[in-house]
Amino acid sequence: MLAVPDPANRSSKAELTRQAIVDAALRLFRAGGYDRTTMRAIADEAGVSAGNAYYYFGSKEHLVQAFYDQMQAEHARAAEDALAGTPAFADRLRGVFLAWVEVAAPYHEFAGKFFKNAAEPTSPLSPFSPESAPARDASIEIFRRVLDGSDLRLSPALRREMPELLWLLHMGVVLFWVHDRSPGQARTRVLVDRAVPLVDKLARLTRLPVVRGVVNDLVDLMSSLRAEGAS
Repeated sequence: MLAVPDPANRSSKAELTRQAIVDAALRLFRAGGYDRTTMRAIADEAGVSAGNAYYYFGSKEHLVQAFYDQMQAEHARAAEDALAGTPAFADRLRGVFLAWVEVAAPYHEFAGKFFKNAAEPTSPLSPFSPESAPARDASIEIFRRVLDGSDLRLSPALRREMPELLWLLHMGVVLFWVHDRSPGQARTRVLVDRAVPLVDKLARLTRLPVVRGVVNDLVDLMSSLRAEGAS
């Protein structure tokens, strides 16, 4: 597999070429689906040689990872208002979820065609794959920021795990959104509006002594799963 150039060493012209290839790939993925799109077709669409396309992206999987990274960067920017506007945990979480829905809206039709590849557990396109780690970590960092500066008080152990738990909830919202055929994905927005207050209430209940044992079990489970994944 060809090496992908280091971002720190790219010129502005190289960045433009790279972005043109990503944009061309997304257009073709939307039009014909991921499986039917070839690297040569992407190169032709971008107006570059096949060798040039492979210079920037060793495979179609690398292109999708670039799309993931781009989406996370756009989501982080769109979430700024929600994170800066209020310390209320529920408002921050709702704002971040809805910011993602707005950012992802242009890709909804494409997402349905793409999901069958991303849903395969062994696929590098899976959001849980090692290849997706940079985008996944960036998304988890957004949910860490939801907690930072919020009015939610959690035990130290649960607070360490909470960003990843919120990201897993986010994955559930994404799955619902992929299958949401309502105009403007209105049902996804309703899901967010109704689910976030429940998450807020459940999170605040974890401070109660009667719930503490369950919280400890949850933290132990997350730690065990992480340890098994690393082995």
